[in-house]
Amino acid sequence: MNINKLIEEDSDKLRVFEHQIPIETQMEYFIYSSQLRELFPKDAELAYDEFAGVLFDSSGTLIDKKKPILSALALTKEVRAFRMLQEYVQNPDKELIDWANMALMENRVMLESEFTDERQIYISTGLGGKDNRLRFYILLLSSSCSHFLDYQQQVIEREFAFAIQKEDCKIEELTIHTNYVEIVILTPISTNIKRFIENVITECNQYGDFIANHITITNVKKLDENEIAQIIKKYENIRTGA
Repeated sequence: MNINKLIEEDSDKLRVFEHQIPIETQMEYFIYSSQLRELFPKDAELAYDEFAGVLFDSSGTLIDKKKPILSALALTKEVRAFRMLQEYVQNPDKELIDWANMALMENRVMLESEFTDERQIYISTGLGGKDNRLRFYILLLSSSCSHFLDYQQQVIEREFAFAIQKEDCKIEELTIHTNYVEIVILTPISTNIKRFIENVITECNQYGDFIANHITITNVKKLDENEIAQIIKKYENIRTGA
């Protein structure tokens, strides 16, 4: 699917799934849902009372039975199913928080498409989003692998603050470490995030070329310390020709 074409043609129908759910869990859910859909009769009548008895059982012994129920409810174009999923998501079993939110999203898409007679599309990423903006994690490195100076830190903070106002973005986190910067940013769906970050780096580097063009941008997850260390080491090897 060409995401740019989709944005141009159906931007008013695009929705961002806000929850941060590991990509592995999302893939597991969609594979399971696809398999269930093949077995699921279109005119199937669900045993709502029986489902409710299992879903809202708080003994902690019925977890394995709740997962297929959540997925079955998600495939049903009935408001009653949506309401049951909504109620469960308010107080889910901790093991099924992600699964329940995925089920609620899938059911919402089906209902909205049914009621509006138009295709509704949810964009789901590992980092989720907010207010119909996508969340990205960005890692910037010191070009010399040395400490950022005080004035360089001020330039970074100033240029990002200025840029987000023009692009209707929101910065949730901006942390300047010794020789790298971590940023978590919310951007409109239509924003070219790579170009946006490159433009900010260009502005910052007018004051001394202190940010490397070795940029990491992902909407899958935030990087941990080990992953960051590996990226820095790789950049150092490229820089020194090692």
